[in-house]
Amino acid sequence: MERFVSSYTNRIDAKGRVSVPAPFRAILARDGFDGVFCYPSLDQDTLDAGGASLIAEIQNLLEDLPPYSDERDELSLALFGDSEILKIDQDGRVVLPERLRSHAGIADRVCFVGVGHKFQLWSPDKLEERRKTARARVRTHRNLLRARGASAETPGSTGS
Repeated sequence: MERFVSSYTNRIDAKGRVSVPAPFRAILARDGFDGVFCYPSLDQDTLDAGGASLIAEIQNLLEDLPPYSDERDELSLALFGDSEILKIDQDGRVVLPERLRSHAGIADRVCFVGVGHKFQLWSPDKLEERRKTARARVRTHRNLLRARGASAETPGSTGS
């Protein structure tokens, strides 16, 4: 499976159109998806997006929940009911609906950020705040991983 990587910032035109980065379009095409599956993030002021693989991942997650349960219905509503399939035009652009832009605080520019199995669409200002927070937290996580690695070593091992 190919991964979405890197970041790109593009302008949104007066009609709400924005160019999807070519590397992201190529991955979506190879994934067999004609467009961009996009929904408001459940826990951040951003949009989550991807293609057929992301839809399958969400479907697998939902199938692990009991049928007709409140949890399954609520997650289905949040991930499928609030989603949009954005059509990519011949120039590689999509129209970002106002409802989605409003959720993420996106105005005239949008940052496409690859996060592996999916990508996110951010307001440039909110992305910068999130990057600072994420980097600070990663430093803490690195310390935890080092501690976990040290405790997992057996006596006489050199570690690496």
